Amino acid sequence: MESGNSELKFCHTKKFFGTLFAYLFIKIPTMKLRLTFFAGLFTGALFAYSCNNADKKPEPEMKEANDTTAVKEPKLKEDNVTYTGDNVTMNGYVVYDETKQGARPAVLVIHEWWGLNDYTKKRARQLAELGYIAMALDMYGNGKTADNPDAAGKLATPFYKNPQMMKARFDAALEKLKTYPQADPNNVAVMGYCFGGAQSLNLARMGEDLKGAVSFHGNLIGVPLDKSKLKADILVCHGAADPFVPQDEVKKFRQQMDSAGVKYTFKAYEGAVHAFTNPNATALGEKFKIPIKYDPAADTASWNDMREFFARIFHR
Repeated sequence: MESGNSELKFCHTKKFFGTLFAYLFIKIPTMKLRLTFFAGLFTGALFAYSCNNADKKPEPEMKEANDTTAVKEPKLKEDNVTYTGDNVTMNGYVVYDETKQGARPAVLVIHEWWGLNDYTKKRARQLAELGYIAMALDMYGNGKTADNPDAAGKLATPFYKNPQMMKARFDAALEKLKTYPQADPNNVAVMGYCFGGAQSLNLARMGEDLKGAVSFHGNLIGVPLDKSKLKADILVCHGAADPFVPQDEVKKFRQQMDSAGVKYTFKAYEGAVHAFTNPNATALGEKFKIPIKYDPAADTASWNDMREFFARIFHR
């Protein structure tokens, strides 16, 4: 059908120009005037064509269907795992991108004082999307969680008092994660939120064999610092208006680190209070009348700071 239309259009065009040329030969008496007219007609047509096409953008090239350079969308493999340590059974969560081949850096995520919940698992999934294998660990054991500050405080306090218990449970999680062929045992980091941030810093100070430790709105003072034990690079992501981590604590932490000559990165986010990375924090703060609140700008900025930190320590 399209071919027939084209032939019809060609016939009409041919007839039009034949009639036009016959008319011009009658009306224009000399060859010189005819040539002048046709030169002007050609120039005008060329100008009109160039104007008509000046604003046209080049068509994007179509990629071949079998283009191997295209970036694959992550396909996350999620495992609920059980492991033991410190005479306790713990229920963790491991996630990685199964479209990615080979071993990759491993990041363990320590939960807030609420226990291992969906928020911590969400962060592990985000790490997997960045190309890491991540494990959201269960520090309390048996999947225990708290739904109010009093219960959360009772679960968290023993780990502040007994850092060795915390370390034993972390080591059990790390050994479980290392059983995955996707985990590079020579490139491991820890990160945590609130309670988990404080424990991440404690693990670094206790000499855990880590490339890095990241604390999001965690307490800063804990296990005494011994520079000779420290193996991990440290990133602190702190809410500048956090009443749970006041400026006196910040000052003391920085003095300890600076006097020991320890290299670390300290980021403070203006106006951010405690739990600024958790979208559920505002509702929880209002419910229990505690000064915690989500801060989208600080959340985004701290996540980007973490990404840059991991890219540096893992040389990615």
